[in-house]
Amino acid sequence: MKKQIGIYSRLLTVLALVATSLVQAISFSPVGASQITNRSLQLIQGADADNGGSIAGAVVKHQFTFTLPTAGTVGSIQFEYCTLAAGTCTVPTGLATTSATLGDESLSAVQGFSIVNTTDGTPYLTRTASATSANDVAILRLDSITNPTDVNQTFFVRISTFASTDTTGGAVDTGTVAASTADPIVLSGTMPESLVFCTGATVSTTALVPDCATATSGAISFNQLFSPTDTATATSQMAASTNAGFGYAITVNGPTLTSGSNTVAPMSTAVAGVKGIGQFGINLKANTVSTSTIAIGTEIAPVSNGTNYRGQALVDYNAADTFKFTSGDSVADSSNGGAGGTDAQIYTASYIVNVPGSQPAGTYTTTLTYICTPKF
Repeated sequence: MKKQIGIYSRLLTVLALVATSLVQAISFSPVGASQITNRSLQLIQGADADNGGSIAGAVVKHQFTFTLPTAGTVGSIQFEYCTLAAGTCTVPTGLATTSATLGDESLSAVQGFSIVNTTDGTPYLTRTASATSANDVAILRLDSITNPTDVNQTFFVRISTFASTDTTGGAVDTGTVAASTADPIVLSGTMPESLVFCTGATVSTTALVPDCATATSGAISFNQLFSPTDTATATSQMAASTNAGFGYAITVNGPTLTSGSNTVAPMSTAVAGVKGIGQFGINLKANTVSTSTIAIGTEIAPVSNGTNYRGQALVDYNAADTFKFTSGDSVADSSNGGAGGTDAQIYTASYIVNVPGSQPAGTYTTTLTYICTPKF
């Protein structure tokens, strides 16, 4: 009896081994989905221009670009948002997709979808199942997605395509993309009320911009000795700019040319120079002095355009070949085109002297002060 039991026991063992081998022989692994290639997720700012696409918690657009390797039917595409690239999927903190809409798909070779967004973190696109060629490029954008609220946090989106229209059944193609929220860099700076003004014999430009650092000495001599038979001339320059809301005004201040108790008569009205009479005057124009062949002065530069260049010579000082000098007069302002700030421009002040034959000998000098007053 014991011998019989032993035989049965060995027989059962053999049968068990045969059964196990048979099960192992007929079992199989499911055919794996193909790998989606050239895949990326671009975060694009939404309606709020102050929020870049990667701002944590911002409502933005997620644009997916990828190549589908498998030719066949595609009825749905799922986007599964996870904190990890693989394994158990946990939706990133703060992510919201239930308000998502399907954005522009016109650039995509795979089109015709609508969105199903009933569950946060797993929106999918669906369409009437249609054929897709191998290596078709999909460019699909999901709008009105709220980014995860953790700052500088990488998150992953697992993309899967299905032949079914509702993501059921086995995935055909799969792939994962990554993106990250980012802490915004906030830059701030202050532009204070500004006035840049300088005078000198000359003021030059640096990189075509008037530059007060180039202003030369304001000690200027006339081009020749004073004479009743000719007009003596000289020039100086000044540059001005301001961001004052009502621009600036420039006045000229000082006495006429003087030597001891003797003076050259200032030109109290704007007139042309006349040789042989006492005249001291200025203007801010390009001139050809009518009583001689001497060209003197240049126009304001850059030329006023009424927008960012607003400087202009004022009445009595803005006509070629006519000159005037009255201490305290406004000779220029920046109202060309209306109120507003102005970029730097260079003015050239032209000076003339005519004297009668009886003008007493001597060294005639004056100190003129130009005052630029901004109107904030």
